[in-house]
Amino acid sequence: MSAVTQHLLLGGERAATQLHELGVRRGGVLLVHASMRAAGGCAGDVVHALHRTLGPTGTVVVPSFTPENSDTSRAYLDIVRGLSEEAGAAVRAAMPAFDPDVSPAPTMGALAELVRQAPDARRSGHPQTSFAGLGPAAARLLAGHRPDCHLGEDSPLARLYEADAQVLLLGTGFGRCTAFHLAEYRRPAPPRRLYRCVVASEGRRHWWEYEDIALDDSDFARLGEDFARARPEAVSTGRVGAAPSRLFPLRAAVDFAVGWITEHRAGSS
Repeated sequence: MSAVTQHLLLGGERAATQLHELGVRRGGVLLVHASMRAAGGCAGDVVHALHRTLGPTGTVVVPSFTPENSDTSRAYLDIVRGLSEEAGAAVRAAMPAFDPDVSPAPTMGALAELVRQAPDARRSGHPQTSFAGLGPAAARLLAGHRPDCHLGEDSPLARLYEADAQVLLLGTGFGRCTAFHLAEYRRPAPPRRLYRCVVASEGRRHWWEYEDIALDDSDFARLGEDFARARPEAVSTGRVGAAPSRLFPLRAAVDFAVGWITEHRAGSS
């Protein structure tokens, strides 16, 4: 990390000890979903603790999603519910085009935003479901994120699967486990839908429509609890700061989820 980043991420020794005890691998790759409200303390301390635990050869990755630039997202539909057609059009007109260098990800939480804004961070290029990362493997893991593939084989999730990454749910539940989305792509004949978002090319803002898998996280909490019951040896539990947390292998979670989604969702083959 740069000297500037090191200066920002002071403290966190207790959290580093907790992360080590939870089973975070030194030199490994870690996908983190965190609620600082649950953890208490400072997001900078936690990021510093992650760096101390992973070591100089480890890499941390966070979701840096931007549903705010789409009129097919749940975030947009929540905003315009009850608005007139004219007011909804005004919301769409004000949506900024995605820029991986500067577009904020306000719904991803303080820790994810701190990682995204670090001077030496890398970010993938998907206009709605980008990831940000810090560490020597970040550039490789986040490269090649195809814009019409949210969270499938041409996304960082597949690269994290190949890298045998761990997943840390810090103060959050399985309902926030992005890794399960990769399983949606790997089920037989997954349903598809259209998406729209604002992008920029040659300095001009415009709308882009594309087709991808119909993503659905509504049953992820139940899926995760079944995974923890079926594979108790794979899921470590403990506290990081004040937050109850879980750590598990991304690959094991995705492999379990493929079978679970195929079996439990209506219309599965």
